[in-house]
Amino acid sequence: MKINEHEAILTPRVLLVPYSSHHVPTYHEWMQDEEIRHLTASEPLSLPAEHAMQQSWRLDHDKLTFIICHSPPCSLSSITPEQHDSPGTMIGDVNLFLYEADTDDDESEYAAADGVRGARPVVGELELMLPHPSTRRLGFGLHTLQAFIGYITSASTLPRMLEEYRLGCDERSERYLRCLRVKVGKENVASLRLFRKIGFKDVGGGEANYFGEVELRMDVREGECVDLADGDGEGKVVRYGS
Repeated sequence: MKINEHEAILTPRVLLVPYSSHHVPTYHEWMQDEEIRHLTASEPLSLPAEHAMQQSWRLDHDKLTFIICHSPPCSLSSITPEQHDSPGTMIGDVNLFLYEADTDDDESEYAAADGVRGARPVVGELELMLPHPSTRRLGFGLHTLQAFIGYITSASTLPRMLEEYRLGCDERSERYLRCLRVKVGKENVASLRLFRKIGFKDVGGGEANYFGEVELRMDVREGECVDLADGDGEGKVVRYGS
């Protein structure tokens, strides 16, 4: 998506920046790990193909992504690319995929209740990757998800995000965000605990699907989303680039 081209999210613990070309070599190194490719259902790519993929993520109307970096040591009003998000600061990525929801009777009722009668429901699927074991279980995932969800569900971002998505679809009806969801391997206890902690609820009694994944959802309509904060203090959206 283009909406975050010049926007970064700065918190006391993490800095989320748009996935840019100078991040690609490090990201490419991460994806050489067979376990990471398995967990992310990814195929090995050449470096040129990875650069092409980065451009796709930047332009596709249904994908929003940030690179997760260590937060700068001081409070800033803007982020300088390649300085504050250099390869040595990168620790992972967080992504949102937008999909058309099943338009059954239940969804129609939600649309009416939300005051967006006639709009089509959209589901946002989240993915979080922290490739290095040394960065896990230190709170970076929690801080990232709180900041990211706060950003995408905020009054300043959500309308722009849905409009960019709508304009990229063949069918141009209005859209609304029905819920956020994640699909986590049933053996990934730490990730399941993390998403439950921030308000995601198990779907289908927490039973794994055919692929061994447990689906969890957060109902955006009920206002369960967390604020743009990372647990240690308020996060903020700042300018990315000149």
